[in-house]
Amino acid sequence: MSAPAMGPSKTIQGDAAPRKKRGPGALATAYLVIYNVVMTAGWLVIAVGLVRAYLARGSYHGLYYSIEKPLKFFQTGAVLEIVHCAAGIVPSSLVLTGFQVLSRVFLTWAVTHSVREVQSEDSVLLFVTAWTVTEIIRYSFYTFSLLNHLPYLIKWARYTFFIVLYPMGVSGELLTIYAALPYVQKAGLYSITLPNKYNFSFDYYSFLILAMVSYIPLFPQLYFHMLRQRKKVLGHVEDFSKTD
Repeated sequence: MSAPAMGPSKTIQGDAAPRKKRGPGALATAYLVIYNVVMTAGWLVIAVGLVRAYLARGSYHGLYYSIEKPLKFFQTGAVLEIVHCAAGIVPSSLVLTGFQVLSRVFLTWAVTHSVREVQSEDSVLLFVTAWTVTEIIRYSFYTFSLLNHLPYLIKWARYTFFIVLYPMGVSGELLTIYAALPYVQKAGLYSITLPNKYNFSFDYYSFLILAMVSYIPLFPQLYFHMLRQRKKVLGHVEDFSKTD
């Protein structure tokens, strides 16, 4: 969900700019089916890893270490979605997809991986759990859609679970970045100070603060956009205030 280190989590592929466009050819469709099946399986591995580690330890603390490698691999594998957009085999916005994917990759590598002190934070488990459930549903949705056999349950889950998972993921992301700040500042991580031969400076600590601030305008826009998409696709918005 995304979100992510520089904005909320990924929205629905192609939702940002609905277009009437011919679908991918047979070869591209076959490739996309394989890609989405592999990614679904990958995130299922992460989910199983989290559950097994929890059952073995009897605690949710430090579960990140049990799924660190597959998380890095499959989250980084999402970079191929940018390639898919650039190649024109999916109708998604290249800019939006690139922003959303790279922001999650950024949080995975430039924050959680780079600042090892935050890896035991509960906030990491919060966004990892949100991402895991979201991606299992999302890639399953894409797979069945490509096969022209989309079960209503998956469609419903795709456009409903984000109501909880999106804020959950964003909260975990923000709390993780916040927890990383003192360590980044103390170590001067990824910062460039003057003087240097390039006459250029960069303060990673300030960059992370700006990244957190960017959630303020971006999160509500994307969240309400997804709510509108839910109403459009499912035909209604469930009224939770009604009783039988």
